[in-house]
Amino acid sequence: IDLVALDAALNDLAALDPHQARIVELRYFGGLTVEETAEAVGVSPATVKRHWTLARAFLKKALDQA
Repeated sequence: IDLVALDAALNDLAALDPHQARIVELRYFGGLTVEETAEAVGVSPATVKRHWTLARAFLKKALDQA
């Protein structure tokens, strides 16, 4: 993975939706489960799953274009 492109994509995501970026940080880099992430950010597990899915799609598209 191109870490520079990943960092740029995460910054773009954070500018668009800080909650999704935080979920990516906690899930991917922090290794938290959906339930742990939900508790950490104060939302339901379903919301975490939804944001996680959208964030992964955003990052995949951004990295594919890099």
